[in-house]
Amino acid sequence: MEDKDFQNIVNCNIGKGTTLRRFINLYGCTIGEQCLIGTFVEVQKGVVIGNKVRIQSHAFICEGVTVDDDVFISHHVVFINDNYPHATNKKGQVISPADWKLLRTHVEHGASIGSNATILGGVTIGIKALVGAGSVVTKDVPDGAIVVGNPARIVGYVKDKE
Repeated sequence: MEDKDFQNIVNCNIGKGTTLRRFINLYGCTIGEQCLIGTFVEVQKGVVIGNKVRIQSHAFICEGVTVDDDVFISHHVVFINDNYPHATNKKGQVISPADWKLLRTHVEHGASIGSNATILGGVTIGIKALVGAGSVVTKDVPDGAIVVGNPARIVGYVKDKE
């Protein structure tokens, strides 16, 4: 059997040279060229992923997320697009799309996000920023910043490797 026998891919645009592992769930998204999408990754509708992005296993990228080129997203990273979720509205009715506001998140060029990080909705992770493993990002991360903890706080700045 081929990997495609173990993939759920619906209405996606996927760039040339992108590798898709088994047991993935992609729907309504755009993924650039030369990316790697690891096992057990879900990418939801409207997500845009740039070129040369690496997404490790078990990551969850929800609607409202944009990922620029050259980004690394490690194992078990979770994005959130509703910071105050509910099952029902004030009238006790099951929530509908009209009952919530989509929070957009942007991961800028060359950023890296460590394993088990949680990225709350409505934030920007700056160019070449580094989010430490297990961090909970609740606000914007400046370009080149290294953030760790819960909530994530700046502990330094990435030195340019080039």
